[in-house]
Amino acid sequence: MLAALTTLLLYQLLGEVIVQGLGLPVPGPVLGMIFLFLTLMLRGGPSEELRQTSGTLLQHLSLLFVPAGAGVMVYFARLGDEWLPIVVSVVGSTVLTIAVTGVVLRFLIRRREGAQ
Repeated sequence: MLAALTTLLLYQLLGEVIVQGLGLPVPGPVLGMIFLFLTLMLRGGPSEELRQTSGTLLQHLSLLFVPAGAGVMVYFARLGDEWLPIVVSVVGSTVLTIAVTGVVLRFLIRRREGAQ
């Protein structure tokens, strides 16, 4: 488990170093996740240890939202001042996501029916 956790953290560190070094407008962990994905594709998938460790982390994913919740409480006054743009952006992005998902699903269903 320690080796798999170290692997995950090293890929996150790699992504962070590249983002900081090149000044990319992408979060470092996202770039690290892309590198991990590419590595796993080349290897043919994750090892059993990495699979178990990732599963354990995903089971406790809700704990990772505690710092974000604390951050929201720190900026509660600012959220109160800027509530309208926040609500508009959340509702707008939700509607856009649902619409895009529907369009993609319709496309995939038609494509599947055409292939049969």
